[in-house]
Parts: sequence; structure tokens; C-alpha cells
Amino acid sequence: MMRKLLLIAILGSAPSLGGCVAGMAASAVGMAVKSAQGQPQSNAHLKPTAEALCSARAAQYGTVHVIDVQQYSPSKIIVWGTADNGTVRQSFECGFGTQISGFKLRPIPAH
Repeated sequence: MMRKLLLIAILGSAPSLGGCVAGMAASAVGMAVKSAQGQPQSNAHLKPTAEALCSARAAQYGTVHVIDVQQYSPSKIIVWGTADNGTVRQSFECGFGTQISGFKLRPIPAH
């Protein structure tokens, strides 16, 4: 009787164990792919360059005031600030890797 219960328990858990093994295998493959890609190179040393180039891009829209420069990921810097031409004030967000990779401009509503 005990053997039958043990056999039923083992057979009943086989599908869930199979899913677990498949999940572990998929996870191992994902880790191997990430390892093969290597670590992204840090561009933290480019913060001054990022600030200067992003400020120059924003200067088309008025006087620039940089609010913050942050290392978003090992290879991406984000520069936030405002551009004011005396009539319209806008905020900007500038993505930078080794060059400007994105630039968003948003109007700031007058109060």
C-alpha cells in the first residue's frame, strides 16, 4: 500500500518537476548568452562630454540650465535640464552613450 502511494506521488509530481527542469535549463541558457555578450563598458568618464553636447543641442531652444547628469546604466548617461527662449520654457532629457542617442523636449506650462 505504501509503495502504491509513493509511486502515485512520484508520478503526480513528474509534470511539475518537468516544468521546473525546463525552467532551470532556460535560465542557464539565458545566463550563458548574457555571459557571452560580456559586460557593457562604462562611459562614466564621458559625463562632461555628455553635458556639453546635450547642452549644445538644447541651446537651439534657448538659454540652457542643466539640472542633473546621471549615470543611468554602465553605458548610458542621462542629462536633464531646461531651455528658455524668454517666451517658452521647455525641459529636456538627453540620452548619451558615446554620442547623443536620444533627445526629448517637453513644454513647461506657465503658472
